[in-house]
Amino acid sequence: MQSVMTIRHKLLHLSYYSSIVNHEMIHRDLLAGIQLSNTDIGDLNDLKNAIPLDGIYMSSNLDEITLRLLQGFIYIQLDNDLHEGLLINVADLERGYRENNLAENEYSVIGPKVAFVEDLDTNLNLLRKEIISENLVFEEQIKGTMSKTRVVIAYIDGVVNPQHLNTVRQRLGDLDFDVIYDTSTIDQIISDNTNTPFPLFMSTERVDRMKVNLTRGHIAVLSNGSPYVISGPTTFFDFFNSPEDFYLPWILGTFFRFIRYIAIVFSIFASSLYVSVMTYHYTIVPRALLGPIIESRMNVPFPPFLEVLFMEITVELLREAGARLPTKVGQTLGIVGGVVLGQAAVQAGLTSNTLIIIVSLSALASFVTPIFKMANTIRFLRFPMILLAAGWGGLGMMIGVMFLLGHLLRLKSLGTPYLVPLFPFRYKGLREFIRTPFSMNSERPGFLRPLKNKSYSVQKHKDISDDYSNE
Repeated sequence: MQSVMTIRHKLLHLSYYSSIVNHEMIHRDLLAGIQLSNTDIGDLNDLKNAIPLDGIYMSSNLDEITLRLLQGFIYIQLDNDLHEGLLINVADLERGYRENNLAENEYSVIGPKVAFVEDLDTNLNLLRKEIISENLVFEEQIKGTMSKTRVVIAYIDGVVNPQHLNTVRQRLGDLDFDVIYDTSTIDQIISDNTNTPFPLFMSTERVDRMKVNLTRGHIAVLSNGSPYVISGPTTFFDFFNSPEDFYLPWILGTFFRFIRYIAIVFSIFASSLYVSVMTYHYTIVPRALLGPIIESRMNVPFPPFLEVLFMEITVELLREAGARLPTKVGQTLGIVGGVVLGQAAVQAGLTSNTLIIIVSLSALASFVTPIFKMANTIRFLRFPMILLAAGWGGLGMMIGVMFLLGHLLRLKSLGTPYLVPLFPFRYKGLREFIRTPFSMNSERPGFLRPLKNKSYSVQKHKDISDDYSNE
């Protein structure tokens, strides 16, 4: 931000980043101090003596000025000397770091826990503090004919693909909406396909995840009043990667990532497979399991389809009720309600013990998805699969899988295929399925088509010689 003002008959040129400076310090200490000073201001040295603040530097070096501005300094020039100016530290060190902006829905044990908040300037401040580079660009627009909401496009110049950036600019420019409720509203409006349950933009509350996305070549969209930031283009597999994978050794990160993939498949197909086997394909059940299954279903008057539907809806009701209640009450309801209702349902003959185990494991498996929007999609997909399994058994499940794959193959995010690197096949992109070591992870994803392919240089370190052996 640049402004010009006259103080004590001197014309001052002020330059600073509005989102990372302390405006109260500028007006109360800096400008008021100059106004009340008895020093005659003839040159920059007189101006420096008139300012009652520490951390003042005189500089004409463009690189130093750019770096200091990004760190929260203000640059002041006199009208009669525009070749040099004063750099004054007025950074807002408190903004963004307070007790109530910890990540709640994307919690991790290891790593940063700072989350975005509802104030746009605070969120921009958090990104500026994490990425101290003049290439981090914020483009602001005003959207909403009634709400006049500030919307910002964030990207790293020199890395992001211009085609993706122009697509986001064009779609946001064409956006004609009365009230922007949240970034989720923008997500649905500018998506390539709005008739899909799958999220086409990454939505996160974590600052560290968005920092990684920006440095990879993604484009972020922030809006005032929303604690979530969306970024794209994304692929289906991006939603199962957690920032915590990079805070652990790569072997452990890869192991947990594969656990998530297995859990997603189990969560979608476990209940429908039970319906299919119990209704049409009971002959494939091993003899050792026939006895326990027959005994558990002996007093159940409902067919497997109604039995599964009843339990799945019950689990969803418990989950929704727990999410809408205060934290401690919701946890109590989830634990006590699940145990009491499950035991009562078995004793009343409404369901079997086997199904209780399957539905419980299926619900647990859906919780391992790091992104909440994709977790909701996984929960939804179970119900069409159950209906197809009840109608045509294993054939119905195969039909559902084919429709699901066909739908995923048609999806795009900012023009990027949703299933890349599997379709179209990119053998280098297969590294996204595992958490590769940092020595093999220097290249940015190829599907993003970044202008700068490498994010850092990989150097092989030689063994360090023991200096003490020469003594």
